[in-house]
Amino acid sequence: MLIIGGQVAPRLPDEGDGWNSAVRLAERLNAPVWAAPEEGRPGFPETHPLYRGFLPAAIKPLCEKLEGCDLVCVIGAPVFRYHFYVQGDYLPHGTHLVHVTDNPAEAARAPVGDSIPADPGTACGVLADLVSKATRSMPAPITRSPKPEVGAIITADFLYYTINELRPAKSVLVHELRSSLPALKERLPTSSPRSCFTNSSGVLGYGLSASAGVAFAERDLKTHRKVVNIVADGAAQYVIQSIWTSVQHQLPILYVIPANHEYAILKEFATQLHASGVPGLDLTGFDFVSLAKGYGCKGSRIVCPEDLEPTLRDALAMDTPYLLEVEINRSFPSLL
Repeated sequence: MLIIGGQVAPRLPDEGDGWNSAVRLAERLNAPVWAAPEEGRPGFPETHPLYRGFLPAAIKPLCEKLEGCDLVCVIGAPVFRYHFYVQGDYLPHGTHLVHVTDNPAEAARAPVGDSIPADPGTACGVLADLVSKATRSMPAPITRSPKPEVGAIITADFLYYTINELRPAKSVLVHELRSSLPALKERLPTSSPRSCFTNSSGVLGYGLSASAGVAFAERDLKTHRKVVNIVADGAAQYVIQSIWTSVQHQLPILYVIPANHEYAILKEFATQLHASGVPGLDLTGFDFVSLAKGYGCKGSRIVCPEDLEPTLRDALAMDTPYLLEVEINRSFPSLL
């Protein structure tokens, strides 16, 4: 099994070919590829047949995903970032782990396995040239969910599906959310390097400000890709003033705020910790369209499913900042 992290992918257009080298390595081995937990950038195309998904950020559930593997290679990511504490073994019995990282601190912190200091992208290329072509058959690709049904209320799943259907092919996705992350990762898969950015290890306040940074970089590089920024209504509270910066510099960012009016990730923490009745986790009374207007950014609110596609289509066509607040349902799956 290969576990690929963001250190493999280039940060600039001329910064190596680690992304394609990781693909070559996986295809030489016919090995399933998982995304490392809590990574800020994908290091492997999430549309590739060998891609399995992203690993859970907790000790026991992650260990369970590794069952049946005799060798696990973690390339370009820590071993491992954990978000929840669920006690268990780090590795299944009989599984050996090899860790390739260019970060000595990550190598020192790894609780299991053998760490090798090396450039992850280069290591993928060298290994792809050295290993023999595997004779085992390619694992069956993961099953994608069918097109979501349209109900009376917009779901996160339907929202992300619609964004993916309408966004420009070369757009850049920046996101910060937790409770609907599984739906986002399935419906908005990353197929090329430098096209998806998110926070590592639950850092708060990343999404809105990072989208401005990405848009500035696109302008400097003269690639001018559209930036789609999806930030949950809880996470949006931390650095919302960055919208003003985007307005001042006329950055082509579409802000999408799925509003479920609750701090859902903390409710999930409460569930995991068997703590009932935690106060202050309902987020009522926010008007993000008015907040955006106060910073000089136009916007609109979507409540009805039939309004989502036409409004989103118009918003994506704009070359200046625009904010969409989308009312979604409160249902979300367990994060583990």
